[in-house]
Amino acid sequence: MRGLLLALVGLAAVAAPASAARIPPPAERLKLSDERSYTRWAHPVARANAYRAPAERARVVTRLRLVTEDGYPEVYVVLSSWADPRGDGWFQVRIPMRPNGKVGWVRASSLGRLRLVRTHLTVDRTRLRATLRRNGRTVWRSPVGVGAPGTATPAGSFWIRERLRVSPPTGLYGPWAFGTSAYSALSDWPGGGVVGIHGTNQPQLIPGRPSHGCIRVPNPAVHRLARIMPLGTPVTIR
Repeated sequence: MRGLLLALVGLAAVAAPASAARIPPPAERLKLSDERSYTRWAHPVARANAYRAPAERARVVTRLRLVTEDGYPEVYVVLSSWADPRGDGWFQVRIPMRPNGKVGWVRASSLGRLRLVRTHLTVDRTRLRATLRRNGRTVWRSPVGVGAPGTATPAGSFWIRERLRVSPPTGLYGPWAFGTSAYSALSDWPGGGVVGIHGTNQPQLIPGRPSHGCIRVPNPAVHRLARIMPLGTPVTIR
């Protein structure tokens, strides 16, 4: 699959002046994710730099990390690809870091195999509802609990980075938890900061705004979600 993608972007690439570290316009890129009906993601294979533009002379945004805060393989959503004038492949990726919403460019060789998901989770903080769609069709919905005033669940475009089976299943996080790419000032997640989606031992607080930023789901609903929501699923919080 990697060879096919790089061949396609090589055919579509437009040569840039050697002195310009520019961001290629969308018309020059091969779109790999619409973050609704199809999304591609990959684990990193090297702690390579992520740049503002697809050139090593561009400003460094950060370095890829191999594992999440909890020690699981890190997940990067791949938005598009492009080949530079020398034919080297680049991927535009979403980056899990503060502040939320960072995007950068990495060499294609720094990521592993691209994986495809067709799911999309929406969390509505006003209606206190979450909805999972697959190929645009609703396959799951549930009332949720979100961040309280002062520790609000952040809005934006995120994705699922971790799937954790929790023991004991009757505890604070219920039987399943998902780590997202969203960061808040404080959250229920161990270590703070990462916004998680998890079950709860206080179902009477759902729907509501009881948390420090995490998204709480009734345990029966989070069981069903764990069966149908894979890693890399984009998450829209609004």
